[in-house]
Amino acid sequence: MNKKNTIFILASIFFLISCKDADRLQPQLCDTGIYWPDYRVFPAFSTPADTLDALKVEDSSITPEEKVMFTVLQGLVNKTKPSIFLLRPSAEGMYTWSEVFGFNLREFAPEHKWELVRKYSGSIDGVVLYSIENSTHYRNLATTVSGLKNALPVTQAEYEQLLAHNINLPVLEDISELQYTNAADIYRYLHENYWQHCTKRLLVHHHALPFIRDIAVATGAAVIWLDPRRENEKEVLHLFLSDMKAGESIILGWWPEERSGIGSGTEHGISTIPADFYENSTVYAGMCSIIHIPPTPKKPELENKIYLSVYLSDGDNVQYCQHALYNLWNNPNRGIIPINWTVSPGLVDLGPGLLNYYYNSSTPNDFLASGPSGLGYKLIYDAHNYRWNNTGGDEFDSFLKLTQRYLERSGLRVVTVWDQINEQQMESFATHCRYLYGVTQQDWERQEGKIPSFTKQNRLAFLPNYPCYCNGIDVIVRMNRDTISGFDGSRPVFLTAQGEAWRMGPEQLAALKGELEALSPGNIVICRGDHLFALYNEANGMDFNLTLSPKMIITSSKTSTHADFAANGSTAPAQTWKSTKRGKKWIKFDFNETYLISRYVIRHAGVNGTMHESFNAQSFTVEVSSDGKAWQQVDQQVNNRANINDTDITPTQARYMRINIADRGNVTAIADVEIYGSAIKN
Repeated sequence: MNKKNTIFILASIFFLISCKDADRLQPQLCDTGIYWPDYRVFPAFSTPADTLDALKVEDSSITPEEKVMFTVLQGLVNKTKPSIFLLRPSAEGMYTWSEVFGFNLREFAPEHKWELVRKYSGSIDGVVLYSIENSTHYRNLATTVSGLKNALPVTQAEYEQLLAHNINLPVLEDISELQYTNAADIYRYLHENYWQHCTKRLLVHHHALPFIRDIAVATGAAVIWLDPRRENEKEVLHLFLSDMKAGESIILGWWPEERSGIGSGTEHGISTIPADFYENSTVYAGMCSIIHIPPTPKKPELENKIYLSVYLSDGDNVQYCQHALYNLWNNPNRGIIPINWTVSPGLVDLGPGLLNYYYNSSTPNDFLASGPSGLGYKLIYDAHNYRWNNTGGDEFDSFLKLTQRYLERSGLRVVTVWDQINEQQMESFATHCRYLYGVTQQDWERQEGKIPSFTKQNRLAFLPNYPCYCNGIDVIVRMNRDTISGFDGSRPVFLTAQGEAWRMGPEQLAALKGELEALSPGNIVICRGDHLFALYNEANGMDFNLTLSPKMIITSSKTSTHADFAANGSTAPAQTWKSTKRGKKWIKFDFNETYLISRYVIRHAGVNGTMHESFNAQSFTVEVSSDGKAWQQVDQQVNNRANINDTDITPTQARYMRINIADRGNVTAIADVEIYGSAIKN
C-alpha cells in the first residue's frame, strides 16, 4: 500500500471517529435549517442526510442553464437539510471527499435528472423565468431572486421540460423580458429591486455556472459579477459594498481581475474569500465544526544557524484547499522537510471536514498558516500599482478582530500578508491578533533592497517573504545566495520565502536544503513557521511562547489524561488536560532556565466546543518561582466565565510557573496553556 492510500485511509478513519465522539459531546446546533449567529461569518447547516442524492452536473447532456438550476436546487433543499451533492470532475477525483467523509451517495443518472427535481419539488414554491439572450449576467439576477423567492431559475426551455415531466411549478417572477444588455444596468436593477431583501453579511461575487450558488441561495445573498476597472461597473459595485459592514460582512467568490477586485473590497473594509470553484459548500458547512488542531512539536534549540521557513501559496482560495492542495498533500515527499501550507481560516465554517483532514493526516513537518491576509484576502497595499487600499483605522481593526476569532478557531499562528502593511497596521495586528506568532509580508522586488523587518509590542515580528510567489527553488537559492554564502556564524540569520503552489510542491522543496547546504555547509535549518518566529524572538530578546521549548517539563496533580496535554499546542478534545474530581488541582511548568515572564494564556474546556463551560477553571491563582520552593503570586482569577484568559502580568524573572485551581468537587479541564517570556539579558 503506498503512502497516499495509507494517509487517505487513516485520515478518514480518524475523522469519522473523532467527529462521532464530538457529536456525542456536543449536540448538533440544528437538526433542520441553518444556524447563523453573529460570531459566525458563514452559517452552520444541519448534519447532512444519511444518504445524499448525487448528480454529475458536468455531463454533456446537462445544459449550462440546467447547471444553474441544479445548483440553486441544491441551495434551496440543503438550507433545510443537506441532501443534494453535485459531482463534477476535479483534480483530487470526483468521489474523493465523499469517500473520505463516508458519505453515502444515491446517484441519479443524467437521463433521470428531472426525477431529482421532482423529488424535491414539494419544497419549491415556483420558478423565476429568465433569459440570457441579452446577457449571461441574468443568470446571477435569476439566482438572487430565486434565493429570495424559494424558486428555481429557469429559461423557457427548462420550464417546458419541467411541465413535460409533470413538474408543475408556478411562475413567481418573470424577468425574461428585461432589456438591459450590460452588467452595470443589470446589477443596478438588482440593487434597486432586490438588494434590500438580501443579507448584507455575505455578497457572492461569481460568474461560473455551478459551484457556490448553493450557499448564496441558502443564505439569501446577492450574486453579482462586476469589473471595477470599468467606471460604470465600479460605481454599481460600491453601491453594494457601502451597505456592508467591516468586521461582519464578507465577499465569497472571485473577481474579473485580482488586484482591482480585492482592492475594491478592501477600500470598504471587506475581505474576499476566494472560492471560484468551491463545490457543495452547503454540505461541507453542515459537518462537525470542532477542529482537531494537532500537538505542536517542540522548537529546535537556538544556535547560530541560518533558519529558513518556506510558505506555499494559494491557500486563501478554498477551492485550492478542496482540489489542488489534496494532490500536493499526498505527494510521497511531504514530510521530508518542514513546509508551511497556507489555508483559509474560513474553512472553519465552509469546510471544517477539509481542515480536519489536513490536520489529522499531518506530520510534524507540516505547518498550516493563514493565506492573505487573515480571514479573507485583503489587499492592503497594492505593490504592483503603488496604491494603498486601506491605511488603517476602525475598519481595519474590525477586520483584525474578526480574523483573531478565526485564527483561534482554526489554529493558524502565522498570517501571510499581501502585499505590505504600514506600522500603524502592524500595531493593530499586535493588539487585536494576539494569537499570532508572526506575520510575513510580500516583497515584490519593486524597491531597493528588502522590505525591512519590524517588531511590535516586543513579540510580534513582521518578516519579508524573499522571494515571494516564486516559481521554483532556484529562485529561492538565487535571491538568498549572498546572505547564505556570506554567513559568518556570529549570530543566527532568519529568512522566509514563498513559493507558488501551482509551480512547486514537496518534491521540489525536498531538494532545497541540499542546494542551500552547498552554499554554507552545516548551517542550514529549514523549519516550521511557528518555530522560526519563536527562534527569531528568542534571538532578539523578545517574548515567545516558552512552552515550545524542548527543555520544558510539565507536572500536575492527578489527571485522567496526561500532564503534557496542558501545554502541547493543541486544543483538540483528545488533547485536553482533565483533573480528577477530588484533591488539589495544579499544573507546574519548569523551563529549566530563568526567563523574564510577562504573559500567560489559558484556553479552558469550553474553547474546543466539546465540553460545557462549567468544566472551565473558575477560580485559580498563577504563581512564579526561581527555585521551585518560594512562590510569588502574579495573578488571581475568581468566578472566571471566559473560555480564554489572555493576561499580561508584571514582567518577573522566574524559572517556574504554577497554576493552582481552587474549584472543588468537579472535573476541571484545560485545553492548552501558553506562557510568554524573554531571555534574560547578560
